[in-house]
Amino acid sequence: MSLLNIFLSYPACICFLCLLIFLASLYFSASSRKSTSKLPPGPTPLPIIGNLHLLDIKRQDKSLLKLAKKYGPVFTLHFGFQKVVVLTGYEAVRDALVNFTEEFVDRPPIPIFEEIQRGNGVFFSTGELWRTTRRFTMSSMRNLGMGKKLIEERIIEELSFLVQDIKSFEGKPFNLRTFNIAPTNITFVLLFGERFDYKDPIFITLLKLIDEVMCLLGSPFLHDTSKKENIFNDDNLIASILDLVMAGTETTATTLQWAVLLVMKYPTIQKKVQEEIGQVVKAGSWATYEDRKNMPYTNAVIHEVQRFITLLPHVPRCTSVDTHFRGYFLPKGTMVIPSLTSVLLDQNHWETPHDFNPNHFLDANGKFIKKEAFMPYSSGRRNCIGESLAKMELFVFFTGLLQTFTFQPPPGLTEMDLDLNVPKTTFTLRPQPQPTCAIPRE
Repeated sequence: MSLLNIFLSYPACICFLCLLIFLASLYFSASSRKSTSKLPPGPTPLPIIGNLHLLDIKRQDKSLLKLAKKYGPVFTLHFGFQKVVVLTGYEAVRDALVNFTEEFVDRPPIPIFEEIQRGNGVFFSTGELWRTTRRFTMSSMRNLGMGKKLIEERIIEELSFLVQDIKSFEGKPFNLRTFNIAPTNITFVLLFGERFDYKDPIFITLLKLIDEVMCLLGSPFLHDTSKKENIFNDDNLIASILDLVMAGTETTATTLQWAVLLVMKYPTIQKKVQEEIGQVVKAGSWATYEDRKNMPYTNAVIHEVQRFITLLPHVPRCTSVDTHFRGYFLPKGTMVIPSLTSVLLDQNHWETPHDFNPNHFLDANGKFIKKEAFMPYSSGRRNCIGESLAKMELFVFFTGLLQTFTFQPPPGLTEMDLDLNVPKTTFTLRPQPQPTCAIPRE
């Protein structure tokens, strides 16, 4: 039977629909080739959905790594009708964020953030609004003690409260998310001047709201709205505080969850950290941030946790001006995804990128070494403004917890049962909700 006869044998409405889809496909492909002729190459988009069928919704970052093997470190994807340039690997990402920092400094208009913050705040604002808000925020945080001895004293104080809370479980199983309470309180101390009791109903409600917002940010975009032009207004202040609450609690708290989960998974590593703590920290005292210089293995483990978990896979940028980058032309306003996962898992810079291996940060003599491809806080002018606080919190909380407890799976489970592979999809990559047992140490 000829193609014409097959076509004529179907109802007219189906034939007409198929014809429309076929013509739309031809038009979309032709217009796409024309409009992206100066953009990097990439997979051919399908009508309407573009390249969305190529992405794993749970781990989009891993999908980008697979596509990079075929199309190179710089390629173009279509999220529906939205063209996005993806940067993968340390060299390409660093080149854009450091050497072209002004060209890639803007954020694209993401409707869900527009809906929540109306374009205000420090995280997703752009232009002069972002520059002024960032300068003001960083100055204010330094004045409030970030990076100073005062805030470290508050972190150590909070550690004592956390330890007492964990002791209350008496070695019985409890959820990893319990560790969120301490980093959250440090953020509240910095922003509001006081901590909350862990049983305070207001504190519990705030934790719940933060969790709901983070889950919402991992969901599909909402509709777009407008911006305020005046920089110093109540809306911008509230949006900036919301940014700091979200970033200051979710990132450190989730990293701490991963850290405990990983030392449960690898008890030999946990024991080695505990031995080093015992050699450096005096009995009855807590480790200080300065002690990290004498604790290379512990420092390496904390860094490897951040590298291995790829907590924030990518946050989109967009070009602030017409930009020539690596032989391609990116018009002003082009959305760009610098993949931090691809940097933290770059096989050219990490010996065993997909394994949890603290030796990535140790030399042959066991001394801690910095690695240029360690970029969990991003880089350039849009890097994390709370980086110094996060590093201090992670070190003090992690060493204090392992100094006091040995973490192990609940009865009936083994290290093999612990799940590292399928994080819960939110704005960050969280570990699956899993129980742990904290056994007090002598």
